[in-house]
Amino acid sequence: MSYKKYSAPFVTEKIDVIALVVSVIGWLILLNNQLIVLIQPFVSITVGLFMVAMVLGMRPGYGRYETLIGIFISGALYLLTNTVL
Repeated sequence: MSYKKYSAPFVTEKIDVIALVVSVIGWLILLNNQLIVLIQPFVSITVGLFMVAMVLGMRPGYGRYETLIGIFISGALYLLTNTVL
């Protein structure tokens, strides 16, 4: 995914918007799969892992900020939904 987009090694600390969106959605699906009632849990977990792996599998150095932001957002939503419910 990123070897064509990022030909140079990790130099800038710029956040990739597409990778950020994929990471946030992937972590939301992965950690909050109990909120998705229309799809079987193993399907939603698989899709979430695939999306997270796309960002984690980027060229070394890229994708780490996007992954951390995705973990924090989905973790906050997980805590919010489990403390309210």
